[in-house]
Amino acid sequence: MALTPPTAIVAVSDAEFDREVLASPVPTLVDFWAAWCGPCHRVAPHLERIAAADDRLRIAKLNIDENRATASRFGVMSIPTLALFVGGVERTRIVGAADSETIMAEVEPHLPQ
Repeated sequence: MALTPPTAIVAVSDAEFDREVLASPVPTLVDFWAAWCGPCHRVAPHLERIAAADDRLRIAKLNIDENRATASRFGVMSIPTLALFVGGVERTRIVGAADSETIMAEVEPHLPQ
């Protein structure tokens, strides 16, 4: 199965996480979210803008209510949590709602130039 292009936001599950995120050759920002989470919905348009504007980065969304094992595995205690994985390793994490500029300021140092 081919990886989703960087410009698309992909939904991932517990079963797909290692393949789609940890094994990805492209840095992947994972949005740990839930449907009932208001701040998660406020972050979504910012992630869409980032996905459309920067092809050095993939964005994946993991619904924590449907995929508890992965959320637990990575110690996600609050949502939204955005975690950047590069080469299978978590490089940085943002907890709470953030805008596009704040997100990119945090992940930019970890992206290829």
